[in-house]
Amino acid sequence: MKQGVHPANYRPVAFRDMSNDDTFITRSTINAKETIEIEGVTYPLVKIEISNTSHPFYTGKQKLVDTAGRVDKYMSRYGNRKK
Repeated sequence: MKQGVHPANYRPVAFRDMSNDDTFITRSTINAKETIEIEGVTYPLVKIEISNTSHPFYTGKQKLVDTAGRVDKYMSRYGNRKK
């Protein structure tokens, strides 16, 4: 592996989802202004608006689009114009 490729400040950082107050720790180089203590360890804190715990795709609360119904509706309105 090449030396000097990775940043020097690659460290554990706590990310907090502000929509549901879920916090997870991962490694990052992002600069943070705040800190948080989790299980006796102090981490830099980055506040985010959406994560996998609140995103509609991951939670299963997304709207399902009925594309087949839309095509049928279009064909019933405009599909038989040549008659």
